[in-house]
Amino acid sequence: MSEFASALDTVLSALKQIRGASDHPPRARAGALDRLLRARSAFAAGKAERLAPLRERVSVCVRCPHLAASRTQTVFGVGNVDAEIMFIGEAPGADEDRLGEPFVGRAGQLLTKIIGAMGFTRDDVYIANVLKCRPDMPARAPGNRPPTPNEMATCLPYLAEQIEIIGPKVLVALGATAVEGLLEFREPMGRLRGRWHSYRETPLMITYHPSYLLRNQSNTEKRKVWEDMLLVLERLERPITEKQRNYFR
Repeated sequence: MSEFASALDTVLSALKQIRGASDHPPRARAGALDRLLRARSAFAAGKAERLAPLRERVSVCVRCPHLAASRTQTVFGVGNVDAEIMFIGEAPGADEDRLGEPFVGRAGQLLTKIIGAMGFTRDDVYIANVLKCRPDMPARAPGNRPPTPNEMATCLPYLAEQIEIIGPKVLVALGATAVEGLLEFREPMGRLRGRWHSYRETPLMITYHPSYLLRNQSNTEKRKVWEDMLLVLERLERPITEKQRNYFR
């Protein structure tokens, strides 16, 4: 029997015991919960084992020769492989290319604050980009450029495999370019955000990229992103405090 099948059997057995908790002594319930926790650890370990060869394939990818030639390193993804939420951006920037981790610059610091306001940490969620390489820039040119549709289409199978392995309950696409990479169409963000979409049957919430909030720091714009995150918390059946509901009002 595979590790996943064995862990699943353990989960089902423990759930049956917990469902009839009133008919079981505390020791039996504690034993069932302990088996659930061990099964969850087994699932997470299995996911990490499946992600490892994918990470290796990404690290040596040369499907886009111009990007492979200009990158410092690929930026695979970071976080909890058993995460309920997976945040998806468009592509690494200069800081991410240097450090090998997504969302570590100013926009990443703001994303971390948003995640914290939701009641999570970066270690609780998973963060990745559609494109695993920083888009190349002309010599001595400042800033970053958005990835092209062709670059994202070439790299998307890697992200699709990440999503399949991690199996998040909710995806959050950050910005119009990430949406274009995932869904292969572009519309104004005002038409896309604030309602549920789907990517391969996984619920998808679309919201503004954190860099947008760095450029537009009014409470009105911050509230729009926060309303999207409240919808995510509701979808996950997470408790929401009155303080959280009233942010940026």
